[in-house]
Amino acid sequence: MEAARHKVVPDVLAQDLDVLFCGINPGLASGAAGHHFANPGTRFWPALHGSGFTPRRLRPDEEDALLALGLGITNVVERTTAQANELSRAEAVEGGRTLRRKVESWRPRWLAVLGVTAFRDAFGDRHAKVGPQAMEMGPTRVWLLPNPSGRNAHWQLGPLTDEFARLRRAAGLPDRRDGH
Repeated sequence: MEAARHKVVPDVLAQDLDVLFCGINPGLASGAAGHHFANPGTRFWPALHGSGFTPRRLRPDEEDALLALGLGITNVVERTTAQANELSRAEAVEGGRTLRRKVESWRPRWLAVLGVTAFRDAFGDRHAKVGPQAMEMGPTRVWLLPNPSGRNAHWQLGPLTDEFARLRRAAGLPDRRDGH
């Protein structure tokens, strides 16, 4: 797995997306697979579908299908680790600067950062809470979502999905689930 620690998981990006989801950094499973949120314990894909962002639950290797839905994925830090707490605060701060440049270049309508602690470290906002943020990056509005990792026991799938749905509604996007 050592090689996976340093493998870069490519961004899923296009100009003017409706929502750019931003993870903390790729885990080892994502590094090995070369796809975002590849760990079987992640609740990202179930929450994305359950909240109505996607018509069905996508697999990590189908991540490019997000682009046709106006969605994308990036990370605060590119470096792959077993756990996000292996990242230094300096890496998070530098990652925040890089993310800001990326957002200003690609101009998504919304940036959804997945992880309260990472957001607080990257942007120096010690009081940030889940939900819409006062901070903007150019014309891009910012929303803070809980970390969908299975290790984040504070947020079970139901409430996590509800938070994703709040963002979808705020972004004015339709409920794309079959039958809705």
